[in-house]
Amino acid sequence: MNAVKYWAVFAIGVAAGAGVALLYAPQAGEKTRRQVRRKLEDASDYVKDTADTLSDHAGKAYRVSKSAVEDVIDSAGNVYDAAAKRVQQIV
Repeated sequence: MNAVKYWAVFAIGVAAGAGVALLYAPQAGEKTRRQVRRKLEDASDYVKDTADTLSDHAGKAYRVSKSAVEDVIDSAGNVYDAAAKRVQQIV
């Protein structure tokens, strides 16, 4: 089957499926559109809330990791200073 025939059969199948869906739809189109719109708004709100929560968690993780890195740098500096003093005493 070549590509043109494949896409033609696919388009006919989509059209048939849409027709059957419209014939057996349990509610009016306007009500369905309102329901879909409401669900999309709810999903949008959920995504925004989740993004805000993730942003808060990322900010907290950044602050904690920055503090940990600063502590490691301070500790490494203290070890270096102690080692330098020890070397000066030996020399």
